[in-house]
Amino acid sequence: MKQDIEPGATSQPGRGTTVFLNYEPYFLSPHTEHKLKLLNHKPKTTRGSKVLIIDDDLDLCLGLRIRLQADYDTYVANDAGAGLSMAFFEMPDVIILDIGLPDYDGYFLMQSLSEIPGLGGVPVIVITAGDRFTHEWRCHDAGAKRFFQKPVDNRSLLVAIEQLVG
Repeated sequence: MKQDIEPGATSQPGRGTTVFLNYEPYFLSPHTEHKLKLLNHKPKTTRGSKVLIIDDDLDLCLGLRIRLQADYDTYVANDAGAGLSMAFFEMPDVIILDIGLPDYDGYFLMQSLSEIPGLGGVPVIVITAGDRFTHEWRCHDAGAKRFFQKPVDNRSLLVAIEQLVG
């Protein structure tokens, strides 16, 4: 006989067996919950230009989103798969991309974007913690329009976005 067991439920009293399930739901820390709410909050549309940030550093994504959301609709993805999917559905005007992503590297993502109709012409701004001499020429060969090394100067990044969108 199949029975569903619920937390705190007991079996039939005549059999002498009691079942207790110790269930503790998974909770995020309040700091992490706040970050996720900020990252997933849809800003009001001000200019209609969309910026997609693809980076696995949540702090960097949060900082960029806060700086950009006053002027742009911003979207965030934390790995290449999610970034590719979001790019396909949102059709951004500019993509800010980290080279060192957990699932695939930024080079693979730039190659994939170039093969999707409508996304091949979307300008990519690369930001990376990697060595400038190793990555800069390779990023430009892969189709990146701008290259920045972390930590990024915010004013230079904002100017680059404005140039590529406007």
